[in-house]
Amino acid sequence: MVLIDGKQTAADIRGEIAREVAALIDHKGEAPHLAAVLVGDDPASHTYVRNKEKACQETGMLSSIYKYPATIGEDELLKIIDFINNDDDIHGLIVQKPLPSHISDDRVTAAIRPSKDVDGFHPVNVGRMVLNLPAYLPATPAGILELIRRYHIETVGKECVILGRSNIVGAPLSVMLSKKGYPGNCTVTLCHSKTRNIGELTRRADILIAAMGQPGFVTGDMVKKDAVVIDVGMNRIVDETKVSAFKFTGDVRFDEVASKCSYITPVPGGVGPMTIVSLLLNTLKAYKKEIYPE
Repeated sequence: MVLIDGKQTAADIRGEIAREVAALIDHKGEAPHLAAVLVGDDPASHTYVRNKEKACQETGMLSSIYKYPATIGEDELLKIIDFINNDDDIHGLIVQKPLPSHISDDRVTAAIRPSKDVDGFHPVNVGRMVLNLPAYLPATPAGILELIRRYHIETVGKECVILGRSNIVGAPLSVMLSKKGYPGNCTVTLCHSKTRNIGELTRRADILIAAMGQPGFVTGDMVKKDAVVIDVGMNRIVDETKVSAFKFTGDVRFDEVASKCSYITPVPGGVGPMTIVSLLLNTLKAYKKEIYPE
């Protein structure tokens, strides 16, 4: 069994980004710039944005955070997004989710200029991805593909089962892994809460990706020998033995499943670190105008 080390892989990629950014600054005199809009006081959102800011600093990128109270109106937020859209010194823009209930996620996402949508959620980028045109890929699926690539995991002709159909992970990943090329050319089955006999499907999987958001959903008897298991889950559960009184666990029961696998990601330290580094890679592409040339 090979443990897929997302933490080390992300560190390696940050080093590669830092070297490229340094060269670009020497040549152009400016650094890639990522802006994040943060609304409200959700602790997880604040932690995630701080981690993005730290990653930018480590790679030589600029980072700006626009913080607003949860009471901000939707129209006011859209004006702020429009202002950032038109700031040529900012290359990438993300609006951290979740947003307060009185603000439409769809309207906010659609308001971001596609050329700055480094989260890859704008309908234009989603459509381009589906049509196999140049696009910003959603960060977590892109991070998973990069782990597969760097660990030289075979995908051609393999059966891949994805648990979870969210627009953030499962749905785009199903498209990306079924495309021609590498990583890709998989036969993909996308499962969800209404899928019957999930265990029968997962036991066929050469590559099993768990993104259900249900702690310990995947048990040892659901995985076939030598499968590749990628656990996207990041579930916060109570653990009185820890000072923080909680711990993070995945959607896979690691102790039951690991011994059966050829490759497996841990939680934490697997897919999570790759999400932020994928966001940086998209910001670098935005700076270089790789997806939307002028």
